[in-house]
Amino acid sequence: MALSRLLRGVNDGIRCQCLIGTTTPHTYTKEQVGESVKVAIEVGYRHIDGAAMYGNEVQVGEAIRSKIADGTVTREDIFYTGKLWNNNQAPERVRIGLEQSLRDLQLDYLDLFLIHTPMEFQPGDNPFPTDKNGKAIYHNTDIRDTWKALEACKDAGLVRSIGVSNFNKRQLELILNMPGLKYKPVCNEVECHIFLNQSKLLEFCKSQDIVLVAYGVLGSSRAEGWIDQNSPKVLEDSVFNAVAKKLNHTPGQVIQRYLLQRGVVVLAKSCIPERIKENFQVFDFELNDEDMEVLNGVKINLRYLTLDVWKDHPKFPFYDEY
Repeated sequence: MALSRLLRGVNDGIRCQCLIGTTTPHTYTKEQVGESVKVAIEVGYRHIDGAAMYGNEVQVGEAIRSKIADGTVTREDIFYTGKLWNNNQAPERVRIGLEQSLRDLQLDYLDLFLIHTPMEFQPGDNPFPTDKNGKAIYHNTDIRDTWKALEACKDAGLVRSIGVSNFNKRQLELILNMPGLKYKPVCNEVECHIFLNQSKLLEFCKSQDIVLVAYGVLGSSRAEGWIDQNSPKVLEDSVFNAVAKKLNHTPGQVIQRYLLQRGVVVLAKSCIPERIKENFQVFDFELNDEDMEVLNGVKINLRYLTLDVWKDHPKFPFYDEY
C-alpha cells in the first residue's frame, strides 16, 4: 500500500517522512511554487503536500508531471496528499471535490486525501461563502457522513489512503467509534513545532496507529490576517539555537530532526532552492537524549494558526491540543 512509505523509518531510502509543502506564501506566485516542487523532487523529496484551497494544484501537477516526463521519478515514486475543502464536506460533494483536484493535477489517483478541517462552510461551488454582511455561512454535516463518502472514494480507486487534518482527540474518536467503519484515518495533519509539540495528541494517535503529520514546523509564514505578527519566532528561540549551534546544523534542520525522532512526519515548505536542499539534509545526524529533553522543555503552548476567522462556527474552537 502506498501509505507504507509514510510509515517507514527515516533511513529507508525513500524518506517520505519529510514532505515539501505547497501553500503559496503571499510573496510568491503559484508558478514559483510549481518551480519549488520541481527543485524538491530533484533534491529527493517524494512526498508532496497539497490542497485545493491552496489554489495551485494546476501548477503543482504540472511540476510533478514534468519530473515524471524527464525520467527523474515515476508516478509510483511520488506520494501526493490532497485535501477536501470546507465547502465540499456534504457527502454528495466529497467526490466532486476530489475529482476537481484530480483534474487540476491531471493525475489518475491521489495517494492520500484528507478532510482539511472539521469545520464546514455552506455546500456549493463557492469555497468561502458569505452572507450579505460579509460573514461566513456555515453548515454542520455530521463528519462521520463525510468520512463514509471518503471511504467510497477509496473503494472507487480514486485515492489510496484517507485521513484528516486539524482534528482533536474527540473528533478523531467520532470517526474511530462510528458504526460500520471500514477504514481508519491513516493520519492527522496538525500544527506542531517546539512551541507546540502536541505530546498528548501524538500519544493518542500512536495508540490508534494514526500517523501525526506536522505543519508549521519552522514556525509559520506569518501571513497577515492569519498570524499574530508579534508572536515569537521558532527559529529565533535562544535555547533551540544553542542546541543547533552545538550540533553544527541549522535550526531548521534540528527542529525537523527533533520531530522525526518523536515519530512525527515533517512538512516543511520553501520557495528558495537552497533552503529546500537544506531542509532535506536531516538524515545524517541524530539528537541525543539530553538534546531531546532540552527541546521538549521549550514548549510554551503557542499556536500560530488560531483560525479566529471561524470563531462563529458552532464547532469552534476545534484545534485544542487534546
